[in-house]
Amino acid sequence: MSASATLAPLRKAAERIDRQTPAHRDRAVDGLRALALLAVPTGHWLLGGFTLDSDGGLHNASPLSAFGALAPASWVLQMLGIFFLVGGYASALSYRRRPGSAGAWLKGRIVRLGRPVLGVTAVWALAAPVLYAAGVPEASLRTGATLVIQPLWFVGVYVVVTALTPYCVRAAGRLGGWAAAPLLGSVAVVDFLRYGPLADSVPSWLSLLNILPGWLFAYQLGVSWGERRIGRRGAWLLLAGGTLLFAALLAVFHYPASMVGVPGAARTNSHPPSLLVLALASAQSGAAILLRDRLARLLARPVLWAPVVVINLCAMTILCWHQTAMLAAAVPGSFVGGGALAGLTTAPDSLGWIAARVAWMPVFAALLVGIARYARRFEHPPEGVRGGRALRRTVAGLLAAGFAVFALGLA
Repeated sequence: MSASATLAPLRKAAERIDRQTPAHRDRAVDGLRALALLAVPTGHWLLGGFTLDSDGGLHNASPLSAFGALAPASWVLQMLGIFFLVGGYASALSYRRRPGSAGAWLKGRIVRLGRPVLGVTAVWALAAPVLYAAGVPEASLRTGATLVIQPLWFVGVYVVVTALTPYCVRAAGRLGGWAAAPLLGSVAVVDFLRYGPLADSVPSWLSLLNILPGWLFAYQLGVSWGERRIGRRGAWLLLAGGTLLFAALLAVFHYPASMVGVPGAARTNSHPPSLLVLALASAQSGAAILLRDRLARLLARPVLWAPVVVINLCAMTILCWHQTAMLAAAVPGSFVGGGALAGLTTAPDSLGWIAARVAWMPVFAALLVGIARYARRFEHPPEGVRGGRALRRTVAGLLAAGFAVFALGLA
């Protein structure tokens, strides 16, 4: 069979998706969201490794500990700024078009975000004791639980910033793109206190004050963009200003170069976000706004648009289950032995490990696709009577709470 004959069904499917897409759909924004979504598993799969203890238990490790030169890769893979930008943009448009009250609008968005989270945590709560009984070491289960719950902090933060959408819309109406400036200033003040001359006398919990303004910054930019208060001039200002601030923080103020946490490092940029995260988000947001029209033209092609649609339809599934896909390879691999599976259960401390991990990426992707066939049901309302729904939600909530206690090391 020729290649053209093999690809014909895929081409027809892409054309069908293209025909079914409403004319008013903002393809560029969907494309940016898909790009940011794919960066999450790519970053975790490339920059997250394992080591094996003497009992065969898996423990988290990072190639960034041995290869600091890889830090610039995290600048590309850390695209949460783009995700919050397009989230704010979409929320602003959706909020303006809402048919009911603001409370009903928010409830609908929270349910869409919360259901997949309950699904993955409930499944893991059921699977963990089964895996333990099958001989998986407790260390591996705790490592797996930590990896699964690690990306889910994003959902909690996203719910909070989404709840602030009405206030973000008002701020955008009054201040335009400058509505995000006070958030930048707030993070700068906290960073000065925790890293400046007074650092020794500042309590460690002060850094937590950066969580909300740190992630609300790009969301507010997105809302202002959706309200048409940021144009090309503002986008250039965001790109240039963010780039200059990013360079200054690295070169003059010696911020850590990695945008993700490095085991053993005294400082981190991401948990909670530092000013360097906001500088990167500013530059990324400016570039995204400037490239919007060009991206929209590219995505007018069915063959490019179809994958974007699929990724957006599976957004929460990708976020919630990509670590499970990696663990689905690593846990069985831990029984083979560290030396046998380079790039999977060997220490991430050599260039050979990096090459081997890249080779494992298609395996992780294939496992994620297989998991998604079943896990996508959590993104849709369950069928059945109301009482049955309530019972399922209650059971799932209890299982999720138990798994969270285990993952956080409280049990």
